[in-house]
Amino acid sequence: MENHPGAATNIAAEEVVKAIPDGYTLLAMTVTNAVNATLYKNLKFSIVHDIAPVVATSRSPNVLVVTLALPAKTLPEFITYAKANPGKINYASAGYGSAPNVNAELFKMMAGVDLVHVPYSGSLLPDLLSGQVQCAFPPIPLAISNIRAGKLRALAVTSATRSDALPHVPAVAEFVPGFEASIWHGIGAPKKTPEAIINMLNHQINAVLTDPKVKERFADVGGAPLGGSAADFHKLIVDEIAKWGNVIQVANINPA
Repeated sequence: MENHPGAATNIAAEEVVKAIPDGYTLLAMTVTNAVNATLYKNLKFSIVHDIAPVVATSRSPNVLVVTLALPAKTLPEFITYAKANPGKINYASAGYGSAPNVNAELFKMMAGVDLVHVPYSGSLLPDLLSGQVQCAFPPIPLAISNIRAGKLRALAVTSATRSDALPHVPAVAEFVPGFEASIWHGIGAPKKTPEAIINMLNHQINAVLTDPKVKERFADVGGAPLGGSAADFHKLIVDEIAKWGNVIQVANINPA
């Protein structure tokens, strides 16, 4: 594994686009790659046309958490409170275009509430725990220890159904029909990688994803394995680009 951080995953993606298509250089993909397709106007590559999808590996939800001082105890109460106090509730995110940011903006659109975005370049948890910001949509692994310790109140998970990691926390979709926002991961390869190599990698990774220990590990962090064909992963990427592209345009999100 080689980490090529920077430009919200774009540096790593460009490295793989330029790599020899021999199956030995692969891209660890995530929802951020789909978001970036619209967020960044001058990318030197297309995540759809320059990366060959291999397989989707996992999906996990974020969770809407609020500070204990906020009077809302349930998601319906939160929506009612937010509508009664437009522009007075701050939500934290990991930055413009991050999953917590676009999740919150989709929620604002579908629930009809006005929340104020406060982006963070570092950890958002200290200010969330202290009440400097009132809510956030962090990944479950980031928030679950504070939820279980009673330091944050979990109102809903962003997946279409409830998460086994937080079984008593409802899904947003139970109160906002049609809402779904997940952090997904997958594997991509340079576009000219031979089909035989793509198929071999897809087969081997799918086999790993059926391992009970792998499934258990995903469940521990609130996720689930995906798997499927390369075509399935291609469809997921295209659908996610369209979905988050609409959110970015409506919310007028621009990279900092």
